[in-house]
Amino acid sequence: MLNTSAQFDEIAKQCADLFEKKLKDYGAAWRILRLPSLTDQIFIKAQRIRTLQENVVRKVDEDEASEFIGIINYSAIALIQLELGAALQPDLKPEKAFQLYKEKIAQAKALMLDKNHDYGEVWRDMRISSLTDLILQKILRVKQIEDNAGKTIVSEGLDANYQDMINYAVFALILMHDAKTEA
Repeated sequence: MLNTSAQFDEIAKQCADLFEKKLKDYGAAWRILRLPSLTDQIFIKAQRIRTLQENVVRKVDEDEASEFIGIINYSAIALIQLELGAALQPDLKPEKAFQLYKEKIAQAKALMLDKNHDYGEVWRDMRISSLTDLILQKILRVKQIEDNAGKTIVSEGLDANYQDMINYAVFALILMHDAKTEA
């Protein structure tokens, strides 16, 4: 599990570096996005990954890794928006936005460590395509919860689903890295 924690941190750092650079380029323009818009952005990323996994020919030179990073970052943004609500104008200084981002990633890591304790590291025996499908399933669950005005009867809430998407994307990136290292 120590290896997983360190691997999570390494991937989180890559994602945070990109997030911070985009904050410098664009500010917190994402603050205007409502949750369904963010869910749709995550859906686009996950569907693109699935298409890349199924298609032999690629016409755009992008890989799955960048899309998994996008899922992580958009999911963290969704968690921030879930807490703060959407704004009419960007209202966060980059430093505050980055602090909130790191908090949401840390919360997702804590959940991952708890689940890894209970489940073991069974995800290490999964296929990346299965992790992609699980992310898509989580997105569909989130869409249904959004369509139900956030109400659930027995299910976990939006935050747990976004955290799971972060963790599944991290697992996929770890497996991709490990496969390259072993090759």
